[in-house]
Amino acid sequence: MDNSLQEALKPLRDKIDQIDRDILELLNQRAQTAIDVGAVKHKFQADSAVLKPEREAQVIRRLQELNRYGTFTETGVRAVWAEIISVCRGLEKGLTVAYLGPEGSYSEQAAMEFYGHSVQPLPCPSFDEVFRAVEAGQADVGMVPVENSTEGAVNRTLDLFLNSTVKVHGVRSIPIRHCLMSLHGTMDGVKSISAHPQALAQCQKWLSQHYPTMEIVPAASNSEAARHAAQDETVAAIAGETAAVFWNLGLVASGIQDDANNKTRFLAIGNIETAPSGRDQTSLIFAVPNRVGAVYEMISPFARNGVSMTRFESRPARTGQWEYYFYVDVLGHRSDENVARALDELKQQSAFFKILGSYPMQ
Repeated sequence: MDNSLQEALKPLRDKIDQIDRDILELLNQRAQTAIDVGAVKHKFQADSAVLKPEREAQVIRRLQELNRYGTFTETGVRAVWAEIISVCRGLEKGLTVAYLGPEGSYSEQAAMEFYGHSVQPLPCPSFDEVFRAVEAGQADVGMVPVENSTEGAVNRTLDLFLNSTVKVHGVRSIPIRHCLMSLHGTMDGVKSISAHPQALAQCQKWLSQHYPTMEIVPAASNSEAARHAAQDETVAAIAGETAAVFWNLGLVASGIQDDANNKTRFLAIGNIETAPSGRDQTSLIFAVPNRVGAVYEMISPFARNGVSMTRFESRPARTGQWEYYFYVDVLGHRSDENVARALDELKQQSAFFKILGSYPMQ
């Protein structure tokens, strides 16, 4: 490097080194304070939960507001403080997180973005196992996909919520950028392409255009398809770049999803009742009596009480009588006065009624 350039950079690099030392000192102070908070909570409430989604959401929102005109980005604030909170939380008590595995899945990505990396991961072979792990206490929390912007609802997740005891305490939406990958990074010798059915549907046009005669094989998850491709050179997988890195696969093509803005929304589940954070939403399920105008009557309490619906999905009740369960998201916390009134009216009129949880919005 040119001497003049080194001389010009030296004071700036010295400044960065000093800032890093200051940040490290402050991080240690924060970590010790988090330990002190845990000790106080344990003294007054032995079973106090270490995870407080509403508090964590408030911390990050406050910092983003303080940083409104800063050089550091809003996304950067969320990412950095999610990890700081995760490390400090881990000093108080470790958190086991269940998600659809194996390693390298989009569910893992959503889980790590939401809870941070200072957790104990628990990859599961199916959505059913994620729910079971949380219900049985094998995992403290879990992360499951509920909706894709291209293919709509993840029906198995909706069905599992119907009878599960878990509650929703958070949400995370992530961009889905599918990649085609194989052991050698080419399609030479490849006889089949494997992925989760949702991913195959999201890449249907691209696959039809580029590999119309290739055998398509559904997999339990995209990362499972990647694992298989790492063991069999005749198999190519569709998954995220994280899976390619983890399973040491070469990329054949990137960004092959049909919709460039493809996103999936994930819900964080556990046995946690989340207090109001100031900007929340509530998820619920209900069923209506089989009569004319029943659905209209069911949703009218929201309009009367000024509650906005942000999502409305239906699933067959599997009774053979053309009956349905409705999955609804509304703005506000269940304890908000207008939301509480609307939910109480709805409950009185419903054949089935279940609140999945109130939780901070992303």
